[in-house]
Amino acid sequence: MKLRPVLLLAAGCSLLASVTSAAGTLVSGPMLGYQAHREVFLWVETKDAQKVTLDYWLAGRPESKKTIEHVNPTATPAGGQIAHFRPGLLAPGASYDYTLSIDGVAQTTAAPAKFRTQALWEWRTPPPDFKFLVGSCAYINDPAYDRPGEGYGKTVNTFTLMGDSGADFMVWLGDNWYYREPDYDSISGLWYRAQHDRAIPEMRKLLASMHHYAVWDDHDYGPNDSNWSYEYKTETLKIFQAYWGNHSYGEPENPGVYSKFYWGDAAFFLMDNHYHRDAADIDQDKHPEKSQWGRRQLEWLKQSLLQAKALRHFTFQFIATGNQMLQTEPRGEPHELYRREREELMDFIRENQITGVVFLTGDVHHSGLYRRQLSPGGPWVYEITSSPFSSASWEVEKSNKAKDPYVIPGTLVGDQNFVTVAVAGQGADRALTLTCTDKQGATRFTHTIKATELGYVPRRRGN
Repeated sequence: MKLRPVLLLAAGCSLLASVTSAAGTLVSGPMLGYQAHREVFLWVETKDAQKVTLDYWLAGRPESKKTIEHVNPTATPAGGQIAHFRPGLLAPGASYDYTLSIDGVAQTTAAPAKFRTQALWEWRTPPPDFKFLVGSCAYINDPAYDRPGEGYGKTVNTFTLMGDSGADFMVWLGDNWYYREPDYDSISGLWYRAQHDRAIPEMRKLLASMHHYAVWDDHDYGPNDSNWSYEYKTETLKIFQAYWGNHSYGEPENPGVYSKFYWGDAAFFLMDNHYHRDAADIDQDKHPEKSQWGRRQLEWLKQSLLQAKALRHFTFQFIATGNQMLQTEPRGEPHELYRREREELMDFIRENQITGVVFLTGDVHHSGLYRRQLSPGGPWVYEITSSPFSSASWEVEKSNKAKDPYVIPGTLVGDQNFVTVAVAGQGADRALTLTCTDKQGATRFTHTIKATELGYVPRRRGN
Protein backbone atom coordinates (compact mmCIF):
# COMPACT_ATOMS: atom_id res chain seq x y z
CA MET A 1 0.00 0.00 0.00
CA LYS A 2 1.38 3.39 -1.03
CA LEU A 3 0.93 6.48 1.12
CA ARG A 4 -0.61 9.39 -0.66
CA PRO A 5 1.65 12.44 -1.10
CA VAL A 6 -0.61 14.52 1.16
CA LEU A 7 -0.18 11.98 3.97
CA LEU A 8 3.59 11.97 3.50
CA LEU A 9 3.62 15.76 3.66
CA ALA A 10 1.50 15.75 6.83
CA ALA A 11 3.76 13.20 8.47
CA GLY A 12 6.84 15.21 7.58
CA CYS A 13 5.34 18.42 8.94
CA SER A 14 4.34 16.64 12.13
CA LEU A 15 7.89 15.33 12.62
CA LEU A 16 9.36 18.78 11.93
CA ALA A 17 6.97 20.37 14.42
CA SER A 18 7.90 17.88 17.11
CA VAL A 19 11.60 18.56 16.57
CA THR A 20 11.31 22.36 16.52
CA SER A 21 8.99 22.44 19.53
CA ALA A 22 11.24 20.32 21.75
CA ALA A 23 11.91 22.28 24.92
CA GLY A 24 15.33 22.86 26.40
CA THR A 25 16.17 21.35 29.78
CA LEU A 26 17.08 22.67 33.21
CA VAL A 27 20.66 21.89 34.24
CA SER A 28 20.66 23.59 37.65
CA GLY A 29 19.02 26.37 39.57
CA PRO A 30 17.24 28.61 39.97
CA MET A 31 19.55 30.32 42.44
CA LEU A 32 18.96 33.63 44.18
CA GLY A 33 21.97 35.94 44.13
CA TYR A 34 22.25 39.38 45.69
CA GLN A 35 19.33 41.17 47.33
CA ALA A 36 18.97 44.95 47.44
CA HIS A 37 16.24 47.37 48.43
CA ARG A 38 14.86 47.59 44.87
CA GLU A 39 16.53 44.77 42.97
CA VAL A 40 17.39 41.09 43.20
CA PHE A 41 19.44 38.64 41.15
CA LEU A 42 18.24 35.26 39.89
CA TRP A 43 20.44 32.66 38.14
CA VAL A 44 19.69 29.53 36.12
CA GLU A 45 21.57 27.15 33.83
CA THR A 46 19.82 25.42 30.92
CA LYS A 47 20.74 23.29 27.93
CA ASP A 48 19.42 23.49 24.34
CA ALA A 49 16.97 26.25 25.25
CA GLN A 50 15.69 28.75 22.71
CA LYS A 51 14.12 31.04 25.29
CA VAL A 52 14.38 31.32 29.08
CA THR A 53 11.68 33.46 30.69
CA LEU A 54 11.21 34.94 34.15
CA ASP A 55 7.71 36.16 35.07
CA TYR A 56 7.46 37.90 38.45
CA TRP A 57 4.79 39.82 40.35
CA LEU A 58 4.02 41.25 43.76
CA ALA A 59 2.71 38.48 45.99
CA GLY A 60 -1.08 38.40 45.79
CA ARG A 61 -1.15 40.77 42.80
CA PRO A 62 -0.77 38.71 39.61
CA GLU A 63 -1.96 41.69 37.57
CA SER A 64 1.41 43.35 38.35
CA LYS A 65 3.31 40.67 36.41
CA LYS A 66 6.42 41.67 34.50
CA THR A 67 8.56 39.55 32.21
CA ILE A 68 12.27 39.28 31.39
CA GLU A 69 13.43 36.96 28.57
CA HIS A 70 16.74 35.58 27.36
CA VAL A 71 16.43 34.48 23.73
CA ASN A 72 18.92 32.02 22.22
CA PRO A 73 21.26 32.13 25.23
CA THR A 74 24.90 31.44 24.40
CA ALA A 75 26.34 28.04 25.34
CA THR A 76 29.40 27.77 27.54
CA PRO A 77 32.37 25.53 26.58
CA ALA A 78 30.67 22.82 28.69
CA GLY A 79 27.39 23.13 26.71
CA GLY A 80 25.31 24.86 29.38
CA GLN A 81 23.48 28.16 28.94
CA ILE A 82 23.66 30.55 31.88
CA ALA A 83 21.00 33.24 32.30
CA HIS A 84 21.23 36.14 34.75
CA PHE A 85 18.00 37.95 35.65
CA ARG A 86 17.94 41.26 37.53
CA PRO A 87 14.37 42.32 38.29
CA GLY A 88 14.64 46.00 39.15
CA LEU A 89 12.69 49.02 40.40
CA LEU A 90 10.99 46.75 42.91
CA ALA A 91 9.23 47.82 46.09
CA PRO A 92 11.49 47.75 49.19
CA GLY A 93 10.60 45.14 51.79
CA ALA A 94 8.14 43.42 49.46
CA SER A 95 7.51 39.77 48.61
CA TYR A 96 7.34 38.58 45.00
CA ASP A 97 6.30 35.33 43.35
CA TYR A 98 7.87 34.18 40.11
CA THR A 99 7.70 31.53 37.41
CA LEU A 100 10.75 30.36 35.46
CA SER A 101 10.00 28.89 32.03
CA ILE A 102 12.18 27.17 29.44
CA ASP A 103 10.77 27.36 25.91
CA GLY A 104 7.34 28.04 27.34
CA VAL A 105 7.40 25.19 29.85
CA ALA A 106 7.11 26.32 33.47
CA GLN A 107 9.77 24.72 35.68
CA THR A 108 9.20 23.13 39.07
CA THR A 109 11.44 24.63 41.75
CA ALA A 110 12.81 22.82 44.80
CA ALA A 111 11.72 25.67 47.09
CA PRO A 112 8.77 28.07 46.80
CA ALA A 113 9.32 30.35 43.80
CA LYS A 114 9.53 33.55 45.83
CA PHE A 115 11.95 36.33 46.62
CA ARG A 116 11.97 39.43 48.80
CA THR A 117 13.66 42.80 48.62
CA GLN A 118 15.49 44.38 51.55
CA ALA A 119 13.36 46.49 53.87
CA LEU A 120 14.01 50.23 54.00
CA TRP A 121 14.72 50.33 57.74
CA GLU A 122 17.57 52.87 57.76
CA TRP A 123 16.76 56.00 59.83
CA ARG A 124 13.26 54.60 60.41
CA THR A 125 13.24 51.52 62.65
CA PRO A 126 15.65 49.34 64.62
CA PRO A 127 17.67 47.01 62.36
CA PRO A 128 15.88 43.80 61.35
CA ASP A 129 16.91 40.43 62.72
CA PHE A 130 18.28 37.96 60.17
CA LYS A 131 20.12 34.68 59.83
CA PHE A 132 22.82 33.53 57.40
CA LEU A 133 25.02 30.49 56.73
CA VAL A 134 28.78 30.28 56.19
CA GLY A 135 31.05 27.46 55.10
CA SER A 136 33.53 26.15 52.55
CA CYS A 137 35.03 23.08 50.84
CA ALA A 138 32.31 21.47 48.73
CA TYR A 139 33.96 18.46 47.09
CA ILE A 140 31.53 16.50 44.90
CA ASN A 141 32.76 13.06 43.86
CA ASP A 142 33.14 12.43 40.12
CA PRO A 143 34.81 8.99 39.81
CA ALA A 144 35.81 9.36 36.18
CA TYR A 145 38.11 12.25 37.08
CA ASP A 146 38.87 11.74 40.78
CA ARG A 147 42.15 10.36 42.03
CA PRO A 148 42.21 6.56 42.59
CA GLY A 149 40.97 5.24 45.91
CA GLU A 150 38.24 6.31 48.29
CA GLY A 151 36.32 9.38 47.18
CA TYR A 152 37.40 12.67 48.78
CA GLY A 153 33.78 13.76 49.05
CA LYS A 154 32.26 12.28 52.22
CA THR A 155 28.66 13.49 52.23
CA VAL A 156 26.13 15.71 50.46
CA ASN A 157 23.67 15.74 53.36
CA THR A 158 25.04 19.08 54.59
CA PHE A 159 23.53 20.76 51.50
CA THR A 160 20.13 19.28 52.29
CA LEU A 161 20.35 20.46 55.90
CA MET A 162 21.34 23.96 54.79
CA GLY A 163 18.45 24.09 52.36
CA ASP A 164 16.08 23.28 55.24
CA SER A 165 17.66 25.84 57.63
CA GLY A 166 15.37 28.79 56.90
CA ALA A 167 18.34 31.16 56.57
CA ASP A 168 17.97 34.44 54.69
CA PHE A 169 21.23 34.11 52.78
CA MET A 170 24.54 32.29 52.59
CA VAL A 171 28.19 33.31 52.21
CA TRP A 172 30.31 30.67 50.44
CA LEU A 173 33.89 30.93 51.69
CA GLY A 174 35.82 29.26 48.89
CA ASP A 175 36.59 25.82 47.44
CA ASN A 176 32.97 26.02 46.31
CA TRP A 177 33.90 23.40 43.74
CA TYR A 178 37.17 21.51 43.24
CA TYR A 179 39.08 21.65 39.96
CA ARG A 180 40.90 18.36 39.30
CA GLU A 181 43.97 17.69 37.15
CA PRO A 182 41.79 17.00 34.06
CA ASP A 183 39.99 20.32 34.66
CA TYR A 184 42.50 23.07 35.31
CA ASP A 185 44.67 22.56 32.21
CA SER A 186 41.89 23.43 29.72
CA ILE A 187 39.09 25.96 29.37
CA SER A 188 36.46 23.30 28.64
CA GLY A 189 37.54 21.28 31.69
CA LEU A 190 37.20 24.30 33.95
CA TRP A 191 33.65 25.03 32.75
CA TYR A 192 32.72 21.35 33.07
CA ARG A 193 33.67 21.23 36.75
CA ALA A 194 31.54 24.20 37.78
CA GLN A 195 28.59 22.83 35.85
CA HIS A 196 28.92 19.31 37.26
CA ASP A 197 29.26 20.31 40.90
CA ARG A 198 26.48 22.91 40.81
CA ALA A 199 23.97 20.45 39.33
CA ILE A 200 23.72 17.80 42.07
CA PRO A 201 20.09 17.30 43.27
CA GLU A 202 20.95 17.98 46.90
CA MET A 203 21.97 21.54 45.97
CA ARG A 204 18.65 22.56 44.39
CA LYS A 205 16.65 23.60 47.44
CA LEU A 206 19.63 25.35 49.01
CA LEU A 207 20.17 27.46 45.88
CA ALA A 208 16.50 28.40 45.52
CA SER A 209 15.52 29.00 49.14
CA MET A 210 17.92 31.83 50.09
CA HIS A 211 20.23 34.42 48.56
CA HIS A 212 23.88 33.54 47.87
CA TYR A 213 27.19 35.42 47.91
CA ALA A 214 30.64 33.92 47.39
CA VAL A 215 34.42 34.30 47.51
CA TRP A 216 36.84 31.74 46.13
CA ASP A 217 39.88 29.84 47.39
CA ASP A 218 42.52 27.87 45.52
CA HIS A 219 40.38 24.95 44.32
CA ASP A 220 37.75 27.07 42.54
CA TYR A 221 40.45 29.47 41.32
CA GLY A 222 42.91 26.93 39.92
CA PRO A 223 45.30 24.22 41.12
CA ASN A 224 46.00 23.52 44.78
CA ASP A 225 47.74 26.46 46.55
CA SER A 226 47.88 28.39 43.27
CA ASN A 227 49.15 31.98 43.07
CA TRP A 228 48.81 34.90 40.65
CA SER A 229 50.82 33.08 37.97
CA TYR A 230 48.00 30.62 37.11
CA GLU A 231 47.66 30.80 33.34
CA TYR A 232 43.86 30.44 33.18
CA LYS A 233 42.97 32.85 35.96
CA THR A 234 41.11 35.20 33.61
CA GLU A 235 38.97 32.24 32.53
CA THR A 236 38.25 31.06 36.07
CA LEU A 237 37.25 34.63 36.90
CA LYS A 238 34.75 34.50 34.02
CA ILE A 239 33.42 31.19 35.35
CA PHE A 240 33.06 32.59 38.86
CA GLN A 241 31.20 35.62 37.52
CA ALA A 242 28.96 33.34 35.44
CA TYR A 243 28.04 30.99 38.30
CA TRP A 244 27.62 33.46 41.17
CA GLY A 245 25.40 36.47 41.76
CA ASN A 246 27.47 39.00 43.70
CA HIS A 247 26.78 42.71 43.19
CA SER A 248 30.16 43.24 41.50
CA TYR A 249 33.62 41.74 40.96
CA GLY A 250 36.84 43.64 41.57
CA GLU A 251 37.45 47.03 39.96
CA PRO A 252 37.94 47.95 36.29
CA GLU A 253 41.69 48.44 36.74
CA ASN A 254 42.13 45.61 39.26
CA PRO A 255 40.37 42.34 38.36
CA GLY A 256 39.25 39.86 40.98
CA VAL A 257 36.21 38.56 42.83
CA TYR A 258 36.30 41.08 45.68
CA SER A 259 33.11 42.97 46.41
CA LYS A 260 30.87 44.22 49.21
CA PHE A 261 27.22 44.10 50.21
CA TYR A 262 25.03 45.21 53.07
CA TRP A 263 22.33 43.28 54.91
CA GLY A 264 20.49 45.01 57.73
CA ASP A 265 23.07 46.49 60.09
CA ALA A 266 25.90 44.30 58.78
CA ALA A 267 28.44 45.22 56.11
CA PHE A 268 30.12 42.34 54.28
CA PHE A 269 33.46 42.67 52.49
CA LEU A 270 34.20 39.76 50.14
CA MET A 271 37.94 39.40 49.54
CA ASP A 272 39.91 37.77 46.71
CA ASN A 273 42.83 35.81 48.17
CA HIS A 274 44.26 34.34 44.93
CA TYR A 275 44.09 36.53 41.82
CA HIS A 276 46.90 38.80 43.12
CA ARG A 277 48.45 36.36 45.60
CA ASP A 278 52.18 35.79 46.00
CA ALA A 279 53.24 32.19 46.62
CA ALA A 280 52.80 31.11 50.23
CA ASP A 281 56.34 29.72 50.59
CA ILE A 282 58.12 33.02 49.83
CA ASP A 283 60.12 34.10 52.87
CA GLN A 284 58.15 37.09 54.17
CA ASP A 285 61.06 38.31 56.30
CA LYS A 286 63.27 38.63 53.21
CA HIS A 287 60.39 39.91 51.06
CA PRO A 288 58.23 42.22 53.21
CA GLU A 289 56.15 43.19 50.16
CA LYS A 290 54.71 39.65 50.05
CA SER A 291 50.93 39.89 49.75
CA GLN A 292 47.86 37.70 49.67
CA TRP A 293 45.39 40.36 48.52
CA GLY A 294 47.62 42.80 46.64
CA ARG A 295 48.16 46.45 47.55
CA ARG A 296 45.20 47.81 45.59
CA GLN A 297 42.70 45.40 47.18
CA LEU A 298 44.02 46.04 50.69
CA GLU A 299 43.57 49.78 50.20
CA TRP A 300 40.07 49.11 48.82
CA LEU A 301 39.22 47.19 52.01
CA LYS A 302 40.49 50.03 54.21
CA GLN A 303 38.45 52.62 52.33
CA SER A 304 35.40 50.34 52.38
CA LEU A 305 35.63 49.97 56.17
CA LEU A 306 35.81 53.75 56.53
CA GLN A 307 32.86 54.20 54.19
CA ALA A 308 30.76 51.75 56.20
CA LYS A 309 31.71 53.58 59.39
CA ALA A 310 30.66 56.91 57.86
CA LEU A 311 27.26 55.52 56.81
CA ARG A 312 26.61 54.81 60.53
CA HIS A 313 24.12 52.00 59.94
CA PHE A 314 26.41 49.08 60.64
CA THR A 315 26.86 47.25 63.91
CA PHE A 316 28.92 44.45 62.36
CA GLN A 317 31.70 44.40 59.75
CA PHE A 318 32.17 40.89 58.30
CA ILE A 319 35.35 40.34 56.25
CA ALA A 320 35.08 37.12 54.22
CA THR A 321 38.28 35.60 52.81
CA GLY A 322 39.29 32.08 51.86
CA ASN A 323 42.18 31.55 54.30
CA GLN A 324 42.37 31.90 58.06
CA MET A 325 43.35 35.27 59.54
CA LEU A 326 44.01 34.92 63.28
CA GLN A 327 45.40 31.38 63.35
CA THR A 328 49.08 31.28 64.36
CA GLU A 329 50.04 27.86 62.98
CA PRO A 330 51.83 28.39 59.63
CA ARG A 331 50.29 25.26 58.10
CA GLY A 332 48.55 25.61 54.73
CA GLU A 333 48.09 29.17 53.48
CA PRO A 334 46.87 31.29 56.43
CA HIS A 335 47.56 34.98 56.80
CA GLU A 336 50.19 34.00 59.35
CA LEU A 337 52.35 33.55 56.25
CA TYR A 338 51.46 37.12 55.17
CA ARG A 339 51.89 38.74 58.58
CA ARG A 340 52.85 42.22 57.34
CA GLU A 341 49.64 42.51 55.40
CA ARG A 342 47.54 41.15 58.27
CA GLU A 343 49.13 43.39 60.88
CA GLU A 344 48.80 46.43 58.63
CA LEU A 345 45.06 45.74 58.52
CA MET A 346 44.85 45.15 62.27
CA ASP A 347 46.69 48.42 62.94
CA PHE A 348 44.30 50.21 60.62
CA ILE A 349 41.25 48.74 62.40
CA ARG A 350 42.62 49.80 65.80
CA GLU A 351 43.78 53.28 64.76
CA ASN A 352 40.51 54.11 63.02
CA GLN A 353 38.34 52.59 65.73
CA ILE A 354 36.58 50.21 63.36
CA THR A 355 34.24 48.19 65.57
CA GLY A 356 32.22 45.03 65.05
CA VAL A 357 34.89 43.21 63.02
CA VAL A 358 34.35 39.49 62.41
CA PHE A 359 36.37 37.49 59.87
CA LEU A 360 34.64 34.69 57.96
CA THR A 361 37.12 32.06 56.71
CA GLY A 362 37.29 28.48 55.45
CA ASP A 363 39.87 26.24 53.73
CA VAL A 364 41.29 24.23 56.64
CA HIS A 365 38.79 21.30 56.78
CA HIS A 366 37.75 21.99 60.34
CA SER A 367 35.62 24.63 62.02
CA GLY A 368 36.41 26.80 65.01
CA LEU A 369 36.11 30.22 66.61
CA TYR A 370 39.04 32.53 67.26
CA ARG A 371 39.32 35.94 68.89
CA ARG A 372 42.04 38.53 69.41
CA GLN A 373 42.14 41.79 71.34
CA LEU A 374 43.99 44.46 69.38
CA SER A 375 44.76 46.63 72.41
CA PRO A 376 44.54 46.13 76.19
CA GLY A 377 40.96 46.67 77.28
CA GLY A 378 39.88 47.34 73.70
CA PRO A 379 37.24 45.54 71.62
CA TRP A 380 37.74 42.03 70.32
CA VAL A 381 38.12 40.91 66.71
CA TYR A 382 36.58 37.50 66.05
CA GLU A 383 37.06 34.86 63.36
CA ILE A 384 34.52 32.23 62.35
CA THR A 385 36.20 29.40 60.44
CA SER A 386 33.70 27.05 58.80
CA SER A 387 34.91 23.99 56.87
CA PRO A 388 34.27 21.52 55.26
CA PHE A 389 30.80 21.07 53.74
CA SER A 390 31.49 17.72 52.12
CA SER A 391 35.24 17.20 51.73
CA ALA A 392 37.40 15.03 53.97
CA SER A 393 37.93 16.64 57.38
CA TRP A 394 40.95 17.32 59.60
CA GLU A 395 41.37 15.26 62.75
CA VAL A 396 41.67 18.16 65.17
CA GLU A 397 42.07 15.80 68.12
CA LYS A 398 45.44 14.66 66.74
CA SER A 399 46.72 18.17 65.98
CA ASN A 400 48.06 21.17 67.87
CA LYS A 401 45.13 23.35 66.82
CA ALA A 402 43.63 23.40 70.33
CA LYS A 403 46.87 25.07 71.55
CA ASP A 404 46.44 28.12 69.32
CA PRO A 405 46.43 31.18 71.63
CA TYR A 406 43.42 32.69 69.87
CA VAL A 407 41.14 29.65 69.59
CA ILE A 408 38.04 29.53 71.81
CA PRO A 409 38.05 26.18 73.67
CA GLY A 410 35.37 23.72 72.72
CA THR A 411 34.74 25.12 69.24
CA LEU A 412 37.04 22.99 67.09
CA VAL A 413 35.03 20.57 64.90
CA GLY A 414 36.77 18.05 62.65
CA ASP A 415 33.76 16.82 60.68
CA GLN A 416 31.61 17.90 57.75
CA ASN A 417 29.57 20.89 58.95
CA PHE A 418 28.35 24.43 58.43
CA VAL A 419 27.85 27.44 60.71
CA THR A 420 24.68 29.50 61.16
CA VAL A 421 24.96 33.12 62.29
CA ALA A 422 21.78 34.59 63.78
CA VAL A 423 21.76 38.38 64.24
CA ALA A 424 19.16 39.57 66.73
CA GLY A 425 18.39 42.03 69.52
CA GLN A 426 18.36 45.81 69.81
CA GLY A 427 20.87 48.35 71.05
CA ALA A 428 23.26 46.98 73.65
CA ASP A 429 21.53 43.60 73.41
CA ARG A 430 22.33 43.17 69.71
CA ALA A 431 24.33 39.94 69.34
CA LEU A 432 25.50 37.16 67.04
CA THR A 433 24.48 33.63 67.94
CA LEU A 434 26.70 31.07 66.22
CA THR A 435 25.65 27.45 65.77
CA CYS A 436 27.80 24.74 64.18
CA THR A 437 25.77 21.87 62.69
CA ASP A 438 27.37 18.66 61.49
CA LYS A 439 26.38 16.37 58.62
CA GLN A 440 23.99 14.41 60.87
CA GLY A 441 22.17 17.59 61.87
CA ALA A 442 23.65 17.56 65.38
CA THR A 443 24.72 20.82 67.05
CA ARG A 444 28.47 20.75 67.75
CA PHE A 445 28.77 24.12 69.46
CA THR A 446 26.91 27.36 70.06
CA HIS A 447 28.48 30.67 71.01
CA THR A 448 27.12 34.18 71.49
CA ILE A 449 29.08 37.33 70.64
CA LYS A 450 27.54 40.53 71.96
CA ALA A 451 27.92 43.61 69.79
CA THR A 452 29.33 45.49 72.79
CA GLU A 453 32.14 42.92 73.03
CA LEU A 454 33.11 44.00 69.50
CA GLY A 455 33.21 47.65 70.54
CA TYR A 456 29.67 48.67 69.61
CA VAL A 457 28.28 51.67 71.51
CA PRO A 458 24.49 52.13 71.17
CA ARG A 459 23.56 55.37 69.43
CA ARG A 460 20.57 57.53 70.10
CA ARG A 461 18.09 58.03 67.27
CA GLY A 462 19.18 60.93 65.09
CA ASN A 463 22.87 60.70 66.03
